[in-house]
Amino acid sequence: MPQHHKLFIGGKWENSVSGEVMESINPATGDGYLTVSKAGAEDVNKAVSAARDAFEAGAWADMAPGDRGRLLNKVAQKLWENAEYLAEVESRDNGLPINDTTMIAIPAAIDVLEFYAGLANKIQGDTLSSPNDRFNYTLKEPLGVIGAVVPWNFPIMLAVWKIAPALAAGNTVVVKPPEETPVSLLELARLFQEAGVPDGVLNVVPGDGPDAGNALSSHPDVDKIAFTGSTNTGRMIMQAASQNLKPVSLELGGKSPNIVFEDAEIEQAVNGSMFGIYFGQGQVCASGSRLFVQDSIYEEFMEKFREKAQKIQTGDPLDSSTQMGPQISQAQLERIESYVASGVKQGATLTVGGERQTTAGGGYYFTPTIFENVTNDMTIAQEEIFGPVISVIRFKDEEDAVKKANDTIYGLASGMWTTNVKRAHRMAQKLKAGTVYVNTFSMLDSAAPFGGTKQSGFGRELGMQAIDMYTETKHVWVDLSDNGLNWYGL
Repeated sequence: MPQHHKLFIGGKWENSVSGEVMESINPATGDGYLTVSKAGAEDVNKAVSAARDAFEAGAWADMAPGDRGRLLNKVAQKLWENAEYLAEVESRDNGLPINDTTMIAIPAAIDVLEFYAGLANKIQGDTLSSPNDRFNYTLKEPLGVIGAVVPWNFPIMLAVWKIAPALAAGNTVVVKPPEETPVSLLELARLFQEAGVPDGVLNVVPGDGPDAGNALSSHPDVDKIAFTGSTNTGRMIMQAASQNLKPVSLELGGKSPNIVFEDAEIEQAVNGSMFGIYFGQGQVCASGSRLFVQDSIYEEFMEKFREKAQKIQTGDPLDSSTQMGPQISQAQLERIESYVASGVKQGATLTVGGERQTTAGGGYYFTPTIFENVTNDMTIAQEEIFGPVISVIRFKDEEDAVKKANDTIYGLASGMWTTNVKRAHRMAQKLKAGTVYVNTFSMLDSAAPFGGTKQSGFGRELGMQAIDMYTETKHVWVDLSDNGLNWYGL
């Protein structure tokens, strides 16, 4: 890997106009290991211009949809060929354990590319059932230039969630990677170029939010912004985009409830709930960070849960035996510590973890943490911590579970564990969340729409529904009558 990465604009690798660089930090050690050109507003403007030129020239938008799909399949094949390398780059950049990047994050990104490659020639309008004196039909057309702003927890996967449907529909894209983890998306751009995607169709401009992110979100020549990240940042993205009244899709934070009923398969529920909170070091927007356990099985369930949580192997993300890696940064580590202190202060019982973990290599490690005797009004039960901290809350019955689960400003995901099919469907209707998991948690499927309600955002990524976010509907009316339109009789 080169020790310095440049911006990718219009098919060329360029230093930033200012000459500024960012240091990429390995969260497993806390040390910088390479530099990346830091994009500013001028660089973003160049990237948007390159994307606009590519869109208007028609090399991509006017390409036969089937040919676009075949090129996206070539990109997917390039990713398969470089999957181990990309997994290592991502693990080094954001601390996700190598097993998780190798077996989950990178394959999931490739699956999304393949899904939308197959969908490229199936994006179509409708013939409308109008009277015989007219022919009405609709066209589904690309929006134009898409601005994508992605987070640091799964950079490649979450970028592909936006890039794949946008390109399948004929748009061009400018991506702003997260400043903490810019490297893997620049490597992704290289593979797009090697696969033969025309210059300017995909552009990557690493930079910080206030400068590069704001410049992209407020740019008058960007036709739509797609964002994944925190709710607070989502508000700023909306404000910036509103200057030009451009459409926005937001996949934001969550405080997802995970409900274990007394008739659940206990072992399955324990294992699934562990994955729901500790996968990705808890740095997952849909983490099941509020664990609701029914009174009658509380002690049995929690005994197993505590025991297994303490056995999680934390360590070097590049070691295949590691189950949980470091947090992304020193700032994130301190944020988690402040929430733990808040939980203790407000009367919750810290039963497992709750402290930094020292390793020989340094880095930003935090122990898997469990709070019990939590009430739903506590800060740790209401605010997104984005770390390996779970708040366990007792409940009595279905009504109590629904009331407590929905008592949050968020609505991204939710889950339940039960063997009662009727209960599962009743609960699925009542839980206010974009996704309801039954006897599983935090699973993804390229064909299944993903997104939130309330302050978890709006719009849907993945599935057929995502195409709607990157196309606009044009209505065509053809008059078939002999007399034509003569409303005034002149």
